Amino acid sequence: MNPKELSVRIIILIIGMLILSLGVALSILGGLGTTPIACVPYVISLGLTYFTVGEWTIIFHTILVIGQIIILRSNFDYKQIFQIPFVFILGYGIDFWVWLLTPFTPTDYILQWVFCIAGFVILSFGIVFEIKADLILFAPDGFVLAICEITDREFGPTKPYFDVSMVIIGVILSFLLLNHLVGIREGTVVAALCIGYIAKFFKDLMGHKLDNLLEKFASE
Repeated sequence: MNPKELSVRIIILIIGMLILSLGVALSILGGLGTTPIACVPYVISLGLTYFTVGEWTIIFHTILVIGQIIILRSNFDYKQIFQIPFVFILGYGIDFWVWLLTPFTPTDYILQWVFCIAGFVILSFGIVFEIKADLILFAPDGFVLAICEITDREFGPTKPYFDVSMVIIGVILSFLLLNHLVGIREGTVVAALCIGYIAKFFKDLMGHKLDNLLEKFASE
């Protein structure tokens, strides 16, 4: 990989992280439940307010990277340690978008759905950039792949179990920290069911354009 191609891949990954952070922020402000992966740091941020939701996201994803190291040990690809600096972009991106969009937080149920659906669509769009950059794994995906490697399971069937476990942990933390359910609602179910399909749609729609861009720089 030549320096130009690497630079373009890094830029694509940063763009993807910023888009992902906007999607998460919109789902938070929608108030109908965040994604299964985002619900844990979001719930913790409501109960332990000395860190922001973005900062808890950074901590949570860093724990997942450490989990990959513990699970894989000598088989861990240490290139994946760069998941950590990029999650700072995701975390502080979430905080920035939440700060910017908070004045527009909807109170009407229909508008809440507009925010949530827009968030899920935008998040799915960002996933395509992250995949096509092909530099590092998204920390939750890396954790699932680590589990798959030691259990000899496939990623596709295993990922839903991870998502469900995140929702269960979010529910438990919600009652432990706040004594009632927050951050996990009907929107969480929609996110779990739809984001993968929306991301596949965007990948089929525009994935080849990103591939062509990368091939152009790879050949220089």
